[in-house]
Amino acid sequence: MPELPEVETVRRGLTALVTGKKIKKIDVYYPKMVLPNETEFVKQLTNRTIQEIERRGKYLIFHFDQDVSMVSHLRMEGKYSVHSHEMPLNKHDHVVFEFTDGTELRYNDTRKFGRMVVVPTGEEYSVAGLKTIGPEPTPATLSLDYLTTTMKKHHKAIKSFLLDQNMIAGLGNIYCDEVLWLAKIHPLQPTNTVPVDKIAILRQKIFDELDLAIRAKGTTVFSYLDASGHAGSFQNQLHVYQRTGQPCERCGTPIERIKVSQRGTHFCPFCQKLVEVDD
Repeated sequence: MPELPEVETVRRGLTALVTGKKIKKIDVYYPKMVLPNETEFVKQLTNRTIQEIERRGKYLIFHFDQDVSMVSHLRMEGKYSVHSHEMPLNKHDHVVFEFTDGTELRYNDTRKFGRMVVVPTGEEYSVAGLKTIGPEPTPATLSLDYLTTTMKKHHKAIKSFLLDQNMIAGLGNIYCDEVLWLAKIHPLQPTNTVPVDKIAILRQKIFDELDLAIRAKGTTVFSYLDASGHAGSFQNQLHVYQRTGQPCERCGTPIERIKVSQRGTHFCPFCQKLVEVDD
């Protein structure tokens, strides 16, 4: 699933490629993908001009003229790309926005999990998922006080906490593994037992890692591509994710893989020790 760096990379690419373009026609080949329904979706967005594209967590928010917005979640395999009208469609292109200049914005999704919701501008946060989304992982929005106070209320494994979009927006499986390795915290460590000094380190590592990943235009492990059809390169800088059995860069101990919250989880058993805390 594309995480914050990948979605931000897509946002930046789309901003350069489609901002200011007017939609002439919309073809929906998988109606379940658009909400509230195909007819209303097409009606609301046809003849609208894209004014701005925002990102919130893993969501893209397209703002059009006449106070209409579209909230888009890429889910597992979704990707946007821009092509000329003459280029043949891919069999997994499910929603196609044809612009008046002859180009098209195509949404491709092999698993068909992605969703697009049209709402009046200003009501984006009424959409499920955005209603309860946590703060953005930036120094200005994710304070140490918030993180410390919130973590002390939760007994679940720290990786499960980080994956919860209601707690912090944008982190997914890859970057949770990476920041926990950087902070030397075991993924199963109960969230409320992480000491304040470690929380401060974890917070900073989140900022640092996401910044580096955005600069590298995201991580391509499976199928992620940016809006221009290019892969990211941050997979070349990963420390533990998908490195099971390989030596830890810090200590040489083989990286292990377990499951946390039904997600494959990678960590160093020497650097990231599970610390028992007395009640």
